[in-house]
Amino acid sequence: MTTLTNELLTTWANDPAGPVALHLKQKLTSVECIEDGDPCIIYPPTYADIGYNIDPLSDGKKVALVDSVGSQANRMEPVFKSASKKREDWLVPQIQIALGKDVGEVKATRLSLLDLAHRGADAAVRSSPGLAAQLEGAFAELRKNGDASLLCALAPTSLIFGVWDSRGSSEKRPRLVRAIIRAWDVDVLHSAAQFNSIDKALSDELADELEKATKKKGKAAKDLLSSKGFKDSPAIFYPKSSRRILGGVLARGGIMRDVTINLVALRGLQAGSKEDPKAMRNYLLALALTAATAEIDLFLREGCHLRFEHEDQWHLVTRRGKPTGISLDSEVIATAAEAGAKHFRSKWPEKMEYTFDVAEAKKLLAAKEEEEQAGE
Repeated sequence: MTTLTNELLTTWANDPAGPVALHLKQKLTSVECIEDGDPCIIYPPTYADIGYNIDPLSDGKKVALVDSVGSQANRMEPVFKSASKKREDWLVPQIQIALGKDVGEVKATRLSLLDLAHRGADAAVRSSPGLAAQLEGAFAELRKNGDASLLCALAPTSLIFGVWDSRGSSEKRPRLVRAIIRAWDVDVLHSAAQFNSIDKALSDELADELEKATKKKGKAAKDLLSSKGFKDSPAIFYPKSSRRILGGVLARGGIMRDVTINLVALRGLQAGSKEDPKAMRNYLLALALTAATAEIDLFLREGCHLRFEHEDQWHLVTRRGKPTGISLDSEVIATAAEAGAKHFRSKWPEKMEYTFDVAEAKKLLAAKEEEEQAGE
């Protein structure tokens, strides 16, 4: 078992002949599974038109997506939020976007850059004067000169969790941290429910009055009364469909969370002539490890409340040979992350709050319309 040191971190982040990845495989289970052998039933996310995202394998078994790569990134990124107002306590810039102006004691809603789905390339950023110009410049430098240092100083999590500036420079960066949760060898279950209204308690006179109020007759009247809660309503099939309502999946083969830190992508990041690429890579690796080792909540959605079943076991993956176990010392990671933040703090923007401008948002919409018209 290899033990993490600062020297190892520097080697992983900068040595072209170093390992290619760090990988964690976590076995998860439902909080409802108490005894060994308890059936593990969970509710995966549903998607329009397909319901659960389930793929059949060649051996006849099925695998279900429980939490996507993007969703996992969104769950990990808030790890870097800080309640402190002191910059020296932050690991990354705490940039906020105000959705409007404060009026007296009524404060406008504020969003953290760490909450935005597209990070530094989000539409909310492009609609916030001042912040938009800085990030456009950072993406331009990355696109033209391969210099990631400006983006690292402004929005390092855009490099950690990946970003695509699809509406601007078109620069696209791969994730340094990638996580996904799948359930293996699943059987799909279905749900059925019965809503009992006050219908049976109503007198014939009241029931007739309600039916007349619908201004409909027969089944149409019953459907409207049911939709408003005045008639009993069974829930077995989806509305206007013959498809049964989904009721979760039985995960016979277990639930697995895979977390990978891409060291090849990390070492591919370059800095400008005035910035030390080693310091940048060391900082990003420490942030990646901070996110990847965080004990995130696993209450993914209603009916999908999970827990970690075993202690974590990270593996160091080299180009050849069998991966080896690695012990990730949290103190070493924290010290490296703080050292990296200290190096970059002087490069962080002085201003940490910007205001969403609806006029700028309208310009983006107008530009989109012009592009579509030009392509017709």
